[in-house]
Amino acid sequence: MKDITPALAAHLAGDVTRLASCWKLTRRDAVVLGFTDHDVDIVFGGVTFRAATGFNPSAIQNTGSLSVDNLDVEGMLTSGSITEADILAGLYDFAEIEIFQVNYTDLSQGSLKLKRGWLGEVAHYKQQFIAEVRGLTQRLSQTIGELYSASCRATLGDSRCKVDLSLSTVIGSVTSAVSNLQFLDTTRTEPSGIYSFGTVTFTSGANAGFSMEVKEYVLIPSTAGQVSLVLPMPYAIGPGDTYSLTLGCDKTINTCFARFNNVVNFRGEPLVPGLDRMLETAGTRS
Repeated sequence: MKDITPALAAHLAGDVTRLASCWKLTRRDAVVLGFTDHDVDIVFGGVTFRAATGFNPSAIQNTGSLSVDNLDVEGMLTSGSITEADILAGLYDFAEIEIFQVNYTDLSQGSLKLKRGWLGEVAHYKQQFIAEVRGLTQRLSQTIGELYSASCRATLGDSRCKVDLSLSTVIGSVTSAVSNLQFLDTTRTEPSGIYSFGTVTFTSGANAGFSMEVKEYVLIPSTAGQVSLVLPMPYAIGPGDTYSLTLGCDKTINTCFARFNNVVNFRGEPLVPGLDRMLETAGTRS
């Protein structure tokens, strides 16, 4: 049952309605954006909902069961608020979204809430983006608990790993860039592989503030350290761009011991027999 004011309920019961749909996005960095399908901006609840053409939500379906209610939102990258670079940087991943309707001729009547949830995968193609909206029941489908694994289930530097990243981070500057996926630094002298699976964060240049996982780090003797990224940076990497780089962790117990001396916090079970060993034992018994 929808919770609305008596005034808005009376308006909805009338022969003619004056409703505008609004979308409120709250990103994980606390940036709040508002959009509406009305032809002029609407200020409601302290948020300015801008008249953005090109927003095209799919039908909203609500059920009484615990199944996940999903819908898609499509739009054009024409708004100054939503850019391709921000999408590529993951700023909209898992952003909270609220969709509701208001009487644009009398905002004091309150709102009719239609959907609340989180953005799932956000994809873009040329000048268009597509975002999946996942309902509140999505949280109920998440796995609670863990299965044993040979590799570590913690993330480097989190509360379970407890590695101090400030002691495992170096700084440098780009000497030359091969592409948005790869750059060189002649001051890097560390052995190959030490930064593979680490994270690079640019502190200056066009990509300042953006981070990306490192796919591979290779030391080219007498030349430079070469850093290859998992995904391209949203903007061009240029000579002189400064960055910070964390040591990589491949989540094996050998790396945990040799590189971080942190086996006491290793969140894996490398000595538990695998499926191949179990099948071998079962075959012997039969």
